[in-house]
Amino acid sequence: MRRLGVGLASVLLAVACVVLGGPSAGAATGGGGCQLQGTANLSPPLSSNSGNFTYNFTGNLTGCQSNVAGAPTSGTVSAGVQLPETVTLTANTSPPCSGTPPCTTTGTVQYQEPTPTGTGSCGSSTTSGHALATWNDGKHTAVDYTTTGALAAVNLQGTVASSLTLTVVASSVPAGWTAPSTYTINSDEPVFTAGEGALAQLTFQPTTPDQNCVTVGVSSAAINGFVGIGSAS
Repeated sequence: MRRLGVGLASVLLAVACVVLGGPSAGAATGGGGCQLQGTANLSPPLSSNSGNFTYNFTGNLTGCQSNVAGAPTSGTVSAGVQLPETVTLTANTSPPCSGTPPCTTTGTVQYQEPTPTGTGSCGSSTTSGHALATWNDGKHTAVDYTTTGALAAVNLQGTVASSLTLTVVASSVPAGWTAPSTYTINSDEPVFTAGEGALAQLTFQPTTPDQNCVTVGVSSAAINGFVGIGSAS
């Protein structure tokens, strides 16, 4: 269903393309690209009528090639999902403290990435949000982005941010303990520095053939394509 172009492609370009630290307004002095395969989930589903929606996205970045020395060769990308993080937990009672409270321990709890938002339909939309790439070298790249588009063509503008802050999912914290309310992930991939951006176009399709935007809204879709990357002069 090709009319899904803007509504869905802007979602997926937003969370995938920009995290690669590609060309910004200046001329690129180095570049390359990665193959993206991922899935987006939208709520409420996109239809032929314009409206507000939120979404999340996860994907794999593979086969990355670049003329920039030290660029990562693969990774993952996400936006609007929960991530497990190991943090210090604190308790002020016994139990759970085995001795005199307060006490601390380490534990893994869930932290929520910021939820991207959009306005539009299967025919046209705009979106904005924050995404996170985790590269095969263990480093990260956080990105702020916006998108606009029409049909299958989408324009994306994004900027590599210095960090991304997640919020704790209270239900994931063990009973009797408290966890830090936020968790910050820094952009520590040296190849993609704060201030760089990206541009790209991808192809996509709903994950099931019945999602036609008219009788059945699009709640999930697969995305595949090549994402260009580079470093600005």
